[in-house]
Amino acid sequence: MLLDHRTYTVRPGTLRKQLELYEKHGLSPQKRHFGEPLAYLVAETGDVNTYVHIWVYADAADRTARRASLMADPEWRAYLEMNAAAGFLLQQVSKLMSPVPFAPIRR
Repeated sequence: MLLDHRTYTVRPGTLRKQLELYEKHGLSPQKRHFGEPLAYLVAETGDVNTYVHIWVYADAADRTARRASLMADPEWRAYLEMNAAAGFLLQQVSKLMSPVPFAPIRR
């Protein structure tokens, strides 16, 4: 199992707008190709201008295939253009992670 853990940082005051844009235009195509996310979280403390999402893949090959399919989706590509034009995002940090044997993630 491979988890894609992504942390996004947005300009102060734009978190709600970013999440609304994603929910309206990006969530549907992403779920169509990736399934349900394991988690979609906003920070309550610390850097409150961040959110995290975690997607689960069988392995690296599964992730590569699903991401290629997503990138070929016209609805997703339109969302990427809207997202870039909005200019809310400042940074993205991606980590590919695997669960340890004593704390497996059950899906």
